[in-house]
Amino acid sequence: MKIVVGLGNYGDRYAYTFHNMGFLAAECLADRLNVKFRTRECSSETAVASFRSERVIIARPLTYMNLSGRAVKELMGKYKCPSEDLIVVFDDIDIERCSVRVRLSGSGGTHNGMRNIIETIGTEKFPRVRIGIGRPPEHVPLADYVLSEVPRDERPSLAAAIERAVDEVEKLIGDGGH
Repeated sequence: MKIVVGLGNYGDRYAYTFHNMGFLAAECLADRLNVKFRTRECSSETAVASFRSERVIIARPLTYMNLSGRAVKELMGKYKCPSEDLIVVFDDIDIERCSVRVRLSGSGGTHNGMRNIIETIGTEKFPRVRIGIGRPPEHVPLADYVLSEVPRDERPSLAAAIERAVDEVEKLIGDGGH
């Protein structure tokens, strides 16, 4: 079993913001696997799928981004999932916009949601897929930038990055995440 958690902020207000790349990736994965988010459990909305004979729980935490660790810990506890079988997808200001990077472990970097997950579950040893959103323009505070709506003309390129991120998630699921 794998748990795939897409990080974001719940609600229409945040739907197309830079900080919601993880939610959008979770939705993309659910669409690919032909499942819907039908259940509320463990401080999350979840969808259950099967991929290459592996049961997959896809989750969008209902906590705000900076408290994502609570939802992740609850999911891992309920499904008795070791950290190696957790995959987290999130936006990252520290990599170029529209790039995708995979890491099998590591720190939370500048991402408060990832730092909270690591602190809450007590380990950095889980795969993560990072979707680059780049740095904010000069004189724009970080919080304002990540919570701003992605400009319409940039949505196609970010949508393509989300698709590539989901390709990477599928590879992690298919090879056992190692």
